[in-house]
Amino acid sequence: MADTRQVRQSRGPVTYALRIFVIVYLFVLVAWPVSEVVKRTFAPIEKGASGGVGAFLERLQDPTVTYAFSLTATCAIWAVVINTVFGVGISLLLVRYRFPGRRVLSVLVDLPMSVSPVVVGLALVLAYSSGDGWFGGALESAGIFIIGSTPGLIMATAFVSLPLVIREVVPTLEEIGTDAELAASSLGASGWQTFRRITLPSIKWAVVYGVVLSLARCLGEYGAVSVVSPGAPLRGETATILIQKRYTGYEESVAYAAAFVLVLISVLALVVVSLIRKPEDPK
Repeated sequence: MADTRQVRQSRGPVTYALRIFVIVYLFVLVAWPVSEVVKRTFAPIEKGASGGVGAFLERLQDPTVTYAFSLTATCAIWAVVINTVFGVGISLLLVRYRFPGRRVLSVLVDLPMSVSPVVVGLALVLAYSSGDGWFGGALESAGIFIIGSTPGLIMATAFVSLPLVIREVVPTLEEIGTDAELAASSLGASGWQTFRRITLPSIKWAVVYGVVLSLARCLGEYGAVSVVSPGAPLRGETATILIQKRYTGYEESVAYAAAFVLVLISVLALVVVSLIRKPEDPK
């Protein structure tokens, strides 16, 4: 009751002022710019031209646009799968085990969030280019090409989204503790059985949320992929590269349509996750 009274007493002018400030901040920074993209997506290209949903769908039927979204989806899906598998494994390693270098590993996990994506792309080029790259020559002799191809785009996308699954799963693992896992082991369950029946159900919503955040991050990645990709139409041009090129190339209608699709996918993904997690988190 005391906590409730304190919360009620805090509803004064300062609280309402802070609410207004936050609403205005979000409107100026997020809602207004996104609404401009939506408005121009369905607007006619010029006076007398048709607009609306029909024009929007027509712009998306361009072969270069469909290729860009197909390549983006391929890179995003593979990056999410890689980061989910390794993210859960690294999370278990960081929480359930103590070993030399554990703190260094935890810092390295956060590195993609602090390093510019352009630097990430440059580092991948230096390491895997067929010319002066450390591993590029050996891989090229084996018929494997990284830079300028889909594997390079997947690596760049996976790098920038690496921490998202881990930073969702680690707090959940710390919260649930090890009592249930130790009890299962004492009853004769193997490591895989313990993970599948005890650990995974306990962290499933954290994994789902991390996957959705990773997917949204992968779909919108530009900096790293722009360095490792040829960036040519129908050859390494992802959706974000297409948006940048079409906008600067005075084909703004296509750029707006592609940008709207990326925004729509991200918003829908976050809405779905919020609905899924609602029964688990009554707050």
